[in-house]
Amino acid sequence: MKEDIRHCYTVVQPHNKIGGSHTTIIGGRHGKKLVKLISQHTEVKKIVPSVITVRGKSNPCGLIIGKVLRPDERGNLRLLISQGTSSQELRIVTTVGDVQSGERIMNELNQILAEYNN
Repeated sequence: MKEDIRHCYTVVQPHNKIGGSHTTIIGGRHGKKLVKLISQHTEVKKIVPSVITVRGKSNPCGLIIGKVLRPDERGNLRLLISQGTSSQELRIVTTVGDVQSGERIMNELNQILAEYNN
């Protein structure tokens, strides 16, 4: 019984998985929904937003596209979110420790994003 109670306290909620020096995510509510979908995966430990890049002057509105990119040697991934001429890369820290498991998670997350966009 005590083990079950302790396990409940160690589960990290999706809103606690976003960290880093800033928490700004492009795309407003839609961008945050993409990140929330990714954070609900059981093997995603932390999501760290990076610098927002803007190419040229244009209307910032438009379709929001999210894609999970290939894993590094430790199985951690990158999420690329783009909207109009703006793009942002987010680091996804996973609980796995190798490239093969990272590729499996990448495929699962891309499938989740594809279902969300359709």
